[in-house]
Amino acid sequence: MPSTPIEWKNNKVKIIDQSLLPNKLNYIYIETCEEMFDAIKNLKIRGAPALGIAAAFGLYLGIKDFKTTSFKRFEKKLNEVIKHLSNCRPTARNLFWALEKLKDKVDQLKKYPINSIKGALLEETLKIQMEDNKTCQLIGEKGANLIKDGDTILTHCNAGGLATSGYGTALAVIFKAKEQGKKIKVYVGETRPLLQGARLTCWELLQEKIDVTLICDSMAGEVMKEEKIKKVIVGADRIALNGDVANKIGTYSLAVLASFHNIPFYVAAPISTFDPKIRKGEDIPIEQREAGEIENFAGKRTAPEGVKVYNPAFDVVPNSLITCIITEKKLVYPSYRKNIKKVL
Repeated sequence: MPSTPIEWKNNKVKIIDQSLLPNKLNYIYIETCEEMFDAIKNLKIRGAPALGIAAAFGLYLGIKDFKTTSFKRFEKKLNEVIKHLSNCRPTARNLFWALEKLKDKVDQLKKYPINSIKGALLEETLKIQMEDNKTCQLIGEKGANLIKDGDTILTHCNAGGLATSGYGTALAVIFKAKEQGKKIKVYVGETRPLLQGARLTCWELLQEKIDVTLICDSMAGEVMKEEKIKKVIVGADRIALNGDVANKIGTYSLAVLASFHNIPFYVAAPISTFDPKIRKGEDIPIEQREAGEIENFAGKRTAPEGVKVYNPAFDVVPNSLITCIITEKKLVYPSYRKNIKKVL
């Protein structure tokens, strides 16, 4: 079974520090909202579904020790914590989805004692985590139907157990296909600048004894031209109502290359990653990361002082380049605007 990146243990949140993988498997315990904010911001935990779970735990940690009997004072504190956590990372839809879900829960319970509301928030957070695991299993099952015995799959960044409650989205499809007895090979783009593909996806696939080959991001076109790739499967951080998909920077390039080489391009994501307020990809907020991530490599500066840096963490794949979106409910095909409305 793939790794569990986050769990509630002894009144704390236990997470794998993904910034240290694959060289060190280290668990850290988070006891405050501020510690969770830091863990999310600095990519100690990452991946859209996992960020939803982390944000929910962060919200609970932010209010659990707040003492008041007044709902108005409690609600004010709750909104402050929600606003703070919303500033962690702007692109991942699941982070906001989870916070909205907990806020709705509080609105339903406003006549209850504050301690009861706090307890309900923890229960709801644990439910979000449990349901994510079921969701990922279903994504895997539905997506595995697209995989043939002998397929070679290219993936990007990390959409495995580390990015969810423990089973993955894009990698769930691969895990499930393997469980079905299909012999598959996987190519993984390193995913510059922070190497989530090299560090995390390769580590997960090796843990599961799946045949994996690491390539530089710039090699993707060549391996497609050599007919080594049968399918591309990636995850998503936010999906617009027209089917445009935001994912880790470099995904758009892969989609263009896959289209040119007539290779199916699949996106695997839960329904919670769809944003009902975003009509098209141009409206998706794209996180800008600090310059140091590109100026340095493996702890050493590789860029000259004074050079300008542009470092968007995500890009947007237009729906015209996407063959199918794999969700826990069904496989969503074009016309996306019509079929996404149905599945939501």
